[in-house]
Amino acid sequence: MTVNDNRADVRDFLASRRARITPEQAGLPSGPRRRVPGLRREEVAVLAGVSPEWYRRLEKGHIAGVSDEVLDAVARALRLGEEERTYLFDLSRAARPVQRDRRCRGMEPLPPQVQWMLDAMTMSAAFVSNGRWDVLATNALGRALYAPMLTSGEARGNLARYHFLDPQAARFYDDWTGAADTIAALLRAEAGRFPCDEALRSLIAELSAATPEFADRWASHDILLRSRGTKRFRHPAVGMVELAYHSMALPTAADASHLLTTYTAEPGSATEEQLRLLASWSLPASPQPADHP
Repeated sequence: MTVNDNRADVRDFLASRRARITPEQAGLPSGPRRRVPGLRREEVAVLAGVSPEWYRRLEKGHIAGVSDEVLDAVARALRLGEEERTYLFDLSRAARPVQRDRRCRGMEPLPPQVQWMLDAMTMSAAFVSNGRWDVLATNALGRALYAPMLTSGEARGNLARYHFLDPQAARFYDDWTGAADTIAALLRAEAGRFPCDEALRSLIAELSAATPEFADRWASHDILLRSRGTKRFRHPAVGMVELAYHSMALPTAADASHLLTTYTAEPGSATEEQLRLLASWSLPASPQPADHP
């Protein structure tokens, strides 16, 4: 049995959410002498219906064993959104004593049928990644779209490294800031689910030490569980192209955290013609990383 020590994550997350709520927003008097931004711990305790001593202990990171009902009350008091609430519950589950292999992922290879599926998707750029955003497999159009990342020495096949460590990413993504916000928030949610993923922790430490752009986003504790929308790329072969994207869980194995991401264009649109052009401009082979489940 092992206990995952995520007390620092619990402490920093709760403190950051408490700091963003004003007394007026919570329906409390502000008072003339407030030393801290947002609510005091005692005020959160009142709103959640728990004792101040109990809430202070929770905000020190002692979340293991807290009931779902009490976590719900804290989530309401802090006005957490749906994804933030899910993250709080993930932190609670991760803090419980469990068999180590239940919360620590092993080397889960992709079944060959996943590559067959990708290869059959001829008018969508698609790839499969793990929760650390290592790209594990792509189709031909996915290799063509993400050629700048897949050939980047700084990225080493990882989208987060490409975002923050390769200067060329700022040109490839038309909205680099929005993409950077998204990748950091997705990694934060992943760390909440799998706190003993040593490769994930190593990646976060690497990015935090290498660039303040990531470190600042990591410290904000923003959470994102689902990734969808549109992205604009400045692609070397077809110029500016805007595509709709969606990332979804791929149930390949328990706790494997494999994600399928697709990029598509509206049928009959000029963007679809750009995808057809891009399909003829592809890298020769799908990436085959050996050490990233």
